[in-house]
Amino acid sequence: MVFLDTNILLYAVSKAPAESAKSQVALRLLDREDVGLSVQVLQEFFVQATRPTKEWRLTHRQAILLIESWLRFRVQPVTTSVLMAAIEASERFRVSYWDAAIIEGARALGCKELLSEDLNDGQDYGGVTVRNPFRDSLA
Repeated sequence: MVFLDTNILLYAVSKAPAESAKSQVALRLLDREDVGLSVQVLQEFFVQATRPTKEWRLTHRQAILLIESWLRFRVQPVTTSVLMAAIEASERFRVSYWDAAIIEGARALGCKELLSEDLNDGQDYGGVTVRNPFRDSLA
């Protein structure tokens, strides 16, 4: 199972011409069955996708329908154990709490691979390895 970071969900709904290659990659990833997400990722998606300053923003209803469709995947809730692990991981790996919470959400679901363009491609965070799924599509 692979864990998807928020940016993948955002690219999947992007209408920006400059993001069309990333959008296609993101849509293919969301066609997989072995996907894990977290409540945090879904929250971040909702906030960013409906932001009033976003040129191609979604309506609240559109965002809700997408989130409901993604509930078919395994979704890691925000728990006190994820919170505490993220606090420790933030210090250990010298990343923001929010990035650490993504890493620890992936770990809690048993995901060994975290797909993101926001963290260092190839870096291993104690058994969770980050892969940038857009790296090859941009070459």
